[in-house]
Amino acid sequence: MRLAVDCMGGDHGPSVTLPACRAFLDSHPQAELLLVGQADALREAAGWSRCTLVEATEVVAMDDPVEVALRRKRDSSMRVAISQLKPDDSGAMRADACVSAGNTGALMALARYLLKTLDGIDRPAIASVLPNEKGAYTTMLDLGANVDCTPEHLLQFAVMGSALVAAIDGKPDPTVGLLNIGAEVIKGSDVIKRAGELLRAAGADGHIHYIGNVEGNDIFTGTVDLVVCDGFVGNVALKTSEGLAHALAQFIKEEFTRTWWTKLIALAALPVLGRFKKRVDPRGYNGAALLGLRGLVFKSHGSADAMAFGNALARAYDAARNRLLDQVHDRIVETLEAMPATPADAAA
Repeated sequence: MRLAVDCMGGDHGPSVTLPACRAFLDSHPQAELLLVGQADALREAAGWSRCTLVEATEVVAMDDPVEVALRRKRDSSMRVAISQLKPDDSGAMRADACVSAGNTGALMALARYLLKTLDGIDRPAIASVLPNEKGAYTTMLDLGANVDCTPEHLLQFAVMGSALVAAIDGKPDPTVGLLNIGAEVIKGSDVIKRAGELLRAAGADGHIHYIGNVEGNDIFTGTVDLVVCDGFVGNVALKTSEGLAHALAQFIKEEFTRTWWTKLIALAALPVLGRFKKRVDPRGYNGAALLGLRGLVFKSHGSADAMAFGNALARAYDAARNRLLDQVHDRIVETLEAMPATPADAAA
């Protein structure tokens, strides 16, 4: 498997991406990397085995508007990295997946412009994972790509997300829940109610394993393998959970350092505290998939350190190795052939 890496993206750029790539190569002997970036920044990677340096003269900044990334910076590391997924004249792709920690809006816009969406998909969606009480994690989408969604979009998200879980987690029939304000089918907006109808129909036909509505707490109890929602709700839920995890860690630290006695207790509790920190550490779940495109693109958190960026590389590698793109395509075709036609997306 060959990954194209935008080495200039994110808050830290090559100071994080290059060490992460080096560690990834050491732990994945079958992997190859295309390191994309400015020549001076990539100099230390010259001569690395299973690595090819691809020069790009520009960088998409984290605060650049989408228009700048699309129209002005035509030789940015982000654009060049995504371009490695486009088939050449012979139909072959130079890379199997692309990873970037850059500007999310620019990454989605460039990926959609350069790669286009799969047939039957109106809008790509961002999917990632959150830890749950079962010692595993719950996959969730959309996490911010689409603020306003139709019921048909939510059906597409469910099908794409099911393919993602099946490919990466090895669960051929992952359970799916629709995020709502209650489990009852009569609750929610008109869009949610109609989406529930479409998901139940798809479930009855065996295209997805739909169990019904779920609430916010179900994300962390592990009630389902996949939670489906629009990007507005998903992004709020994601940022809220990240903030809560940080706050809880801070609360625990404050209480254990309050007196000499609590500091002594903290020493005895260090192994437990270490395991707790590892379970809620967002670095361990870094790497969101941009689903629905004609290529595998993964988004790392912009502030990721080398460990977190390495996890994003690993998720992209696993997705490519398990033919995620083919699985999404096959599930979409199978499902949409049996479902009502999806209306054209006016914003496409």
